[in-house]
Amino acid sequence: MLRAIAGNIATAVILLLQTNAVWSAEPATNSPAALKTAVAKALVLLRKGAEGHVAQRTCFACHNQAIPILAFTTAQGRGFPKVDLKNQLEFIAAFLDRNQENYRKGKGQGGDVSTAGYALLALELGGWKSDATTEAVVEYLLLRDKNLDHWRTSSYRPPSEASDFTTSYLAIRALARWGTHTQQDRIAKRIAMVREWLRKTEAKDTEDRAFRLWALKAAGAQSNELMPAGQALLRTQRTDGGWGQTDAMDSDAYATGCSLVALNQAGSMSTSDPAYQRGVAFILRTQQPDGSWMVHSRSKPFQTYYESGFPHGKDQFISIAASAWATTALAIACPHTGKAESFSTTHSWTR
Repeated sequence: MLRAIAGNIATAVILLLQTNAVWSAEPATNSPAALKTAVAKALVLLRKGAEGHVAQRTCFACHNQAIPILAFTTAQGRGFPKVDLKNQLEFIAAFLDRNQENYRKGKGQGGDVSTAGYALLALELGGWKSDATTEAVVEYLLLRDKNLDHWRTSSYRPPSEASDFTTSYLAIRALARWGTHTQQDRIAKRIAMVREWLRKTEAKDTEDRAFRLWALKAAGAQSNELMPAGQALLRTQRTDGGWGQTDAMDSDAYATGCSLVALNQAGSMSTSDPAYQRGVAFILRTQQPDGSWMVHSRSKPFQTYYESGFPHGKDQFISIAASAWATTALAIACPHTGKAESFSTTHSWTR
């Protein structure tokens, strides 16, 4: 699965890192057994939350579906049991198909580019085939914000739906994966325009920094452009090994997991790198006994509350997203099993 986040760029990028953080002399060591146990416990709850969403809702959910699917497919690539995604993928495809006419007119659905982009990412990770619906969503992305140099988020639901870097990454990735032959000229022009915006626009928080790095990679940026983006993200790693969603917030599993996956997939950071190992140690240390990670929500609720089966009550939606990012980061660090590797080749970073 891990090729999904890295994209199709074959050449690994080695980032030269400088950090202002004060580290211990020796990196944390995290045993393969501890990693395997943590991932296995988390997958049970992630699956429960994803299935609970499908059973109770009719709309697609980034938090209960897209990011957990990333965790499921990543773990499968490391030898964990396969999760049957048939119901999830059919649910997501049907959700998009109901909006097909609007997509072709440049109109989206609730959540706009973020929702459409995460839905297409989930279908990509699950191996869905291109069809008239995916073509229609690409058309929507081409028409959306067509007079701007990037895609804007239409809501403020931090951290996952509050960053123009996130929406721009998701749109770029979707265009590259799902665009048809007749859409290619417009896709190339749009991505080139957004690439210039990415180059000149400063990231303000961890979500921005992680997805700016991803978006630059997806847009075909060169190593000299990826290096400072990776450095900016790495410099905000805390002495506890984690990242906070903002510079003023404590480290948590959402920001830490997302940052590690971005550094590995878009920055080619090896999981053996001391910085990655410190992040893994933070994630292992903060996992709940039931296998989840708890993160408090910063978003105001706007939908009717429901219990998906994932723990943490009214904080369950950000917590399932956080747990999925954390699980993905841990799964990447698990030893290879001899099965085909689906993530890109990575290398140690030079300090």
